[in-house]
Amino acid sequence: MLEFFIKYLQFEKRSSAHTIIAYKNDISKFWEFCSEKYCLASFQEVRHFHIRSWVVELMQVAKIEPRSIRRKISSLKAYFKFLNSRGEISENPCTKLVLPKMGRPLPEFIPEQRLDLLFLKENFSDDFNGFRDRVILEVLYATGMRRSELIQLELTSYSTHGKYFKILGKGKKERIVPIAPYLANILEDYFKKRAEKFPNLMSQYLFLTNKGEIMYDKLVYNLVRKYLSLVSTADKKSPHTLRHSFATHLTDNGADLNAVKELLGHSSLAATQIYSHNSIEKLKKVYASAHPKSKKT
Repeated sequence: MLEFFIKYLQFEKRSSAHTIIAYKNDISKFWEFCSEKYCLASFQEVRHFHIRSWVVELMQVAKIEPRSIRRKISSLKAYFKFLNSRGEISENPCTKLVLPKMGRPLPEFIPEQRLDLLFLKENFSDDFNGFRDRVILEVLYATGMRRSELIQLELTSYSTHGKYFKILGKGKKERIVPIAPYLANILEDYFKKRAEKFPNLMSQYLFLTNKGEIMYDKLVYNLVRKYLSLVSTADKKSPHTLRHSFATHLTDNGADLNAVKELLGHSSLAATQIYSHNSIEKLKKVYASAHPKSKKT
């Protein structure tokens, strides 16, 4: 049934490739645990205490963080819900499960002044790759889009007339993200350089490797980490760090949280509210350093 579930995710739920791989790995690992430790023959035999035992194993033996465990349980919940809807099981064993509690860490971001230093011309080589890298970083920070969304951008994803990107996000949901005039000018230059570099190439993708092929996850991650290392000592230096920076800087400068939600492509406001905490922490620091009575006990 796992193969049918994967097809369901692909063609009905239209889940991303990353989500499908994660679900498949989580479910497979869980089944390995059940078959080895409890000698179960099928998923119909799984009960909530089997899942609870797996969670304990993940926490105490594998030392996996609660956030990752909750994601794995989400995979199981989705699979058992799928089995239940098709009459393969009578009830979802995940419903009785108590998930491990977790704190919600504030997203790590790069300060505005540091990002100003990042985009200095001397940080990039004069060839096509150097200019492409700069444009990728500019687009990630200016739009807050995800790495997978950036890789899948096509030439038609950008409106030269309207000065906006049409982004295809999670669940195949489209959103419009406008860009500033400075980035529009940079993109115009990039289109020219791209045409010069690949005069006979018919690829529809906006960003290409040096060989004219579609960008891939590791390449984008490595180039972002390389350039962020020039201006930051943060532990996390990934495309998602630029997404966090985009959202944090917007909220710090007074952007409406609902607007930030739409720009990020979040399905609910709850996912966006984490960025308001950064602003609150910033206000606390300002108050503590400026108010005459803030240091009194």
